[in-house]
Amino acid sequence: MLLEMDSITKSYGSVRANHNVNFNLRRGEVHALIGENGAGKTTLMRILYGMESPTSGQIKIEGKPVAFHDPTDAIKHKIGMVHQHFMLFPAFSIAENIVIGGEPKKGIVFNRKQAIEQTIALSEQYGMPVDPKKKVADCSLGMQQRVEILKVLYQGAETIILDEPTGVLTPLEVKELLASIKALTAQGKSFIIISHKLSEIMEVSDRITVLRDGVVTGTVNASDTNEEQLSRMMVGRELIKLKRSERRDGKPVIELNNVSMKGNKTKPLLDSVKLNVHEGEIVGIAGISGNGQSELLQAISGLSSIDEGTIVLQGKNVTGASVKKIRDSGLAHIPEDRYMWGVSKEATVSDNGIMGHLPRMSKRGFLNSKAIRTLVSDWVDQFGIKTGSLHTKAQYLSGGNLQKLIVAREIAQQTPFLIAAEPTRGVDVGAMEIIHGELLKRRDEGTGILLVSSELTEIMKLSDRILVMYEGKVVGELDAATATEEEISLLMAGGKAVGQA
Repeated sequence: MLLEMDSITKSYGSVRANHNVNFNLRRGEVHALIGENGAGKTTLMRILYGMESPTSGQIKIEGKPVAFHDPTDAIKHKIGMVHQHFMLFPAFSIAENIVIGGEPKKGIVFNRKQAIEQTIALSEQYGMPVDPKKKVADCSLGMQQRVEILKVLYQGAETIILDEPTGVLTPLEVKELLASIKALTAQGKSFIIISHKLSEIMEVSDRITVLRDGVVTGTVNASDTNEEQLSRMMVGRELIKLKRSERRDGKPVIELNNVSMKGNKTKPLLDSVKLNVHEGEIVGIAGISGNGQSELLQAISGLSSIDEGTIVLQGKNVTGASVKKIRDSGLAHIPEDRYMWGVSKEATVSDNGIMGHLPRMSKRGFLNSKAIRTLVSDWVDQFGIKTGSLHTKAQYLSGGNLQKLIVAREIAQQTPFLIAAEPTRGVDVGAMEIIHGELLKRRDEGTGILLVSSELTEIMKLSDRILVMYEGKVVGELDAATATEEEISLLMAGGKAVGQA
């Protein structure tokens, strides 16, 4: 056995993240680690990578006990980790990012030419082509992930840990990543993958270990299981299938007329965008990341100014209005980046939960603490948010649990219009079921929802209409009931739909 984690327990005070966890890895295999948010997956891998110390238990490499005090120790034992949130320097080139920490030198000076040559050789060796001189800031998320993998390969990693590797990738980038993983395992590399995406896990894994509440509920061969069984192992019950009611005609809640945003480059960020969302419908926005979706959401919510066009919310022209005025006019917003736009990491779960709800949580200038506790506690129970207490700082929640808190908070606003941007990013299948159900419930109650997601399956599952964006334009509109993944993907890549001139 290449690697063994025996009886690993990790406690933070009274909170137990892992309990007597046994996990092992064979050379040249892909072993997936799955479970609900807060199940202890990332904690276990942080222990393996030397970022945390176990309360008890032991790690063995090829049968020999080892102790990792920091990631440097793990790297010395040929273990590398690609984190969920990439750790690259945007202003540096790809080559500079890959060799950082082990830079080739000419005397005491950084040898840039040799760094470029080493990067080219590395990318050719592992079949992962990159432009070594290109700045990371100008790379797609898929390319940034490739750089992260090449970086750990440069460090000599034989075992590579991937934490939610496809969370921000397009369908094409996901296929490329899975192909790269298969190619690398054929060369003898071994992978541990943390993921919530069961279809991808089934495609690429040899074995799958399931964690629930910090305890292993089973390890199975991928060839001997299916997504339904894995879901039951993760959440301890059968998942409920979503029921959709018929779409009803309602009046527009948001209308964008020829909205443009110039930006600093030759092509506009938004180019004469026209769209509307009606009461009681979900309009999905599909597109490869970087084609104007973020700018569109920022324009609607007042986070960015537009150069041309108008935005009408609930019959009121809110073009150029402040964020507060737009929200007061009937908008709630699940943001695409939970850390940048969604929470204050230093604030508590309770304080983050009531953001936007303060007017109804106060009387004569005083907050109603009891009402706040009741409200946020109800969300914790309804969405299965795992937290030590309501006084825990947001930064100590897992990404998925933080996402559930934001979704609960914004859906509870009960506004006529809701922006749901990547609403299930980083959440487990049980939480995804709850979030999808709540979005459909709000739709059935008459809310107009603009859904932006990098997951085509999510767009097709929830939407009534699908708009596709490419280079800042809406290049196609499809009926979700008849749209195909191939048709949407073609539009996302700049092609034309069947029957389109």
